Amino acid sequence: MPLYEHVFLARQDISAQQVEGLVQEFRTIIEGRGGTIGKTEYWGLKGLTFRIKKNRKAHFSLMNIDAPPAVVAELERQMRLSTDVIRFLTVRVDEHEAGPSPMMRRADRDERDGRGDRFDRGDRSDRGDRRGPRRDRDRDRDRDFGAREAPAVIEDIEVAVAPETGEDD
Repeated sequence: MPLYEHVFLARQDISAQQVEGLVQEFRTIIEGRGGTIGKTEYWGLKGLTFRIKKNRKAHFSLMNIDAPPAVVAELERQMRLSTDVIRFLTVRVDEHEAGPSPMMRRADRDERDGRGDRFDRGDRSDRGDRRGPRRDRDRDRDRDFGAREAPAVIEDIEVAVAPETGEDD
């Protein structure tokens, strides 16, 4: 049977246990039709590059599937019907990777290095003198483009007004 790697994204407002429930639901669909799932991985709640169906984050899950194409088509149909699944991708592969996927290896490496979340950079207020003194923007603009001149005052404006004749038209 053909081998597939299947990744799906679930809505951000469901819990990790509900995502595991979805995986179990999809497992029953696959195994009920003669396929098998080799490995499942929950990659966690991650931020999306752009919003998908009003979600800024999503739960990512991977399944290694060994099943006929009709089973995968049925799985994808069920995912389209599910309101909890916002995106999915199925890729046919020659063989499944032994061991953890690259996403799991990256998470393990970050934990070992003590990096944690890559956006956690701590207090950045100790920049020292790297920033230099603040610039006076008005002074720099005047230096580059010349000082501003006050607008000329218009004096002695005459307004032409039609004289009133006192007659009604």
